[in-house]
Amino acid sequence: MTAAHAHKGDVPIVLEGLGTVTPINTATIHTQVQGTLDSVDFVEGQNVKRGDVLAKIDPRVFEAQVDQAEAALARDQAALKNAQVNLARTQPLATRGFATQQLLDTQDSQVAQGQGTVALDKAALEAAQTQLSYTTITAPFDGITGIRHIDPGNIVHPTDTIGLVILTQLQPISIIFTLPSTDIPEVQKSIASGEASVDAYDAANTHKLDHGSLMLIDNQVDASTGTVRLKASFPNERKNLWPGSFVNIHLTVALRHDAVTVPLTAVQQGPGGTFVYVVDANHIVSARDIKAGQSREDKVLIDQGLSGDETVVTAGQYRLKPGTSVEVVPDNRKDMVQNATTASAGMLP
Repeated sequence: MTAAHAHKGDVPIVLEGLGTVTPINTATIHTQVQGTLDSVDFVEGQNVKRGDVLAKIDPRVFEAQVDQAEAALARDQAALKNAQVNLARTQPLATRGFATQQLLDTQDSQVAQGQGTVALDKAALEAAQTQLSYTTITAPFDGITGIRHIDPGNIVHPTDTIGLVILTQLQPISIIFTLPSTDIPEVQKSIASGEASVDAYDAANTHKLDHGSLMLIDNQVDASTGTVRLKASFPNERKNLWPGSFVNIHLTVALRHDAVTVPLTAVQQGPGGTFVYVVDANHIVSARDIKAGQSREDKVLIDQGLSGDETVVTAGQYRLKPGTSVEVVPDNRKDMVQNATTASAGMLP
């Protein structure tokens, strides 16, 4: 038989779930005005910054509207100035009785009307300038461009469903994953204590892609599945996380100190429950009932039954019974030890 020492030390308590990589920001870039697409100023798959120019629309019609609004404003400002001058002239005359009150009131109303017209012209000019600004399409946030959907020379409309391109933020990025609703109290406790941390692994659950932090627990449980969604953020500096891909999430909720772990193959299932074979100093084995916790990386956390200084049998258990004297085979000869069945190989039920 082969044996191993139980290990005592700090063990992270990890919850595992399946998640989907989801951008924090993604947008289909549309035009807000109708016109001819003059130029496309990005390269597909290019990293862009907020405010970078993505495309330009023929601005001539909108420049003419701005010019028209500026001319109307200048005209009405001149009319207002004339009305104000007339009012200023009439007021002293009315005070001395050389002008009627009706004339004074008329000129005063003309000034007020002129002020309203100028305010209206300024609003019209601002609207025309805004429309003109829409002819230059810029990135609303930092991200990476996708496949271009339309070429220069085409007429674009605000109602086009396909848009010009999809812009997606990759850094940072989020992952939405699910856990059983029964884990919510434990996760909330870890958030409050600051111990919550998240690691993303590939679909095979073998290669670590990134380390992040937990953002939130969704405010509702899916009654049909009994699960709750959680959201985590990752810096994604190496761009290992790609939108839409499936990943495995390892959420660390606590660090258990002085915890006892044994190899997975040491844990057996019998009629009376879970147990391990313990080898004493005289090479005599005895069965020890245990309470097993989480199983990760071929190690099982022992919640109850072992103190951490025991030697446990890891292979060859099918031949053992309590009180048997055994010989421990060194690691370089462990291939000589065989297990009769899958059940005796230490697999947890």
